Amino acid sequence: MKTFYKVFLVLFILFVGINFYAIDWRAGFFDDENTKFIFSISSGIVGIIVVYILHTWSKLAEKK
Repeated sequence: MKTFYKVFLVLFILFVGINFYAIDWRAGFFDDENTKFIFSISSGIVGIIVVYILHTWSKLAEKK
């Protein structure tokens, strides 16, 4: 994996972890206060998936 992808992978993982820490679990998962963290977590997970897709595409391009 290229350094470029590793940097973004670490950033997205930290982003998801910080948002999991910020959720108020006693208030409920879908409480209005927690929805901003839920959206942030989901965007971080989408970012991780995109990094893996880009990494896979770069490996396929190298084989040709």
